[in-house]
This record gives sequence, structure tokens and C-alpha cells, in this order.
Amino acid sequence: MGLFAFIKEAGEKLFGTGEAKAAEVVAKKEPTPVNIDAANRAAANAIAEYVAKMNLSADGLAIGFDGASGTVIVQGMAETQEIKEKILLCCGNVAGVEHVQDQLGVKEAAAEPQFYTVVRGDTLSKVAKEYYGNANAYMKIFEANKPMLSHPDKIYPGQVLRIPPQ
Repeated sequence: MGLFAFIKEAGEKLFGTGEAKAAEVVAKKEPTPVNIDAANRAAANAIAEYVAKMNLSADGLAIGFDGASGTVIVQGMAETQEIKEKILLCCGNVAGVEHVQDQLGVKEAAAEPQFYTVVRGDTLSKVAKEYYGNANAYMKIFEANKPMLSHPDKIYPGQVLRIPPQ
């Protein structure tokens, strides 16, 4: 369990339409009358739908959102450490999210990988060279971040990636 930090302006744009639009207003602290509880629920639902779209699940998975602090709260029990980390990254790599509070357990514990925040000019090859000493090991990082990554060349500044152990 812990608190993971993300870049609030980077990530999937889930809050720009429908009811979740209100969560964006709350997150920006704009002086617009809004039902904060409804906005937070709508944002949490948008994040949960995104996690489900990535074919990730956990027993009793519950996702909450606090727009005022930009914090996602994730609870439940994941089957593996890898699934847990992917769920947390899905929740954090969303525009408007600054923190993810990890209350997610894991049935099958494993060594925790490192995490890396992409900066401008990064490629998976460059990251692989830094962590593994071999630029050609980029596919290991790509595979570790599927289905959030659809192509090895489609990473963006502010995105947080899993770097699995060698």
C-alpha cells in the first residue's frame, strides 16, 4: 500500500465529456456550481470503465476519486502483482489525476518492479538502455505495460511505466 504520484496534466482524457466533465471542473477548482459528490462518482466511474476496457480486474475492485486533491483511491484484491500495478497505472495515467492511493492487495506476491516517468525525448529503447544496458530490450518494457501501450512508439511525457526486473 502507498501513495503514487503522477503528473496531473498528462494522461488519458477521461473527464472531458458527459458527467465526468464536472470532475474536471472540480479538479481545476473553477468557481462553477457543481455537485461535487456526483462529479467525483462520475470521474471514478470513468476511471473504472477505462480499467475494464484494458481487460484488467480484481476481486472487489472499488475505485474512488477526490477531485479536490486529484486523488484516486483503489481497493480490492488483484490476482498477481503485475495486474495490481497495471490497474494502479491505468488509474494514475489519467489527465486530472495527481495521486493514486494504493489499497489494493495481491494474492500472488512477486518482486515489485521499478517505475519510470517518461520525459520529452524518451523512447522505450532509451529507457531499456538506461535500466537494462541494452536498447533492444525495449519490448520487455512494452510487454510489461500492455494493454495501456498499444505500440512501442506511443509513449508521452508524464506517463508512468512499469520497468520489470531483468
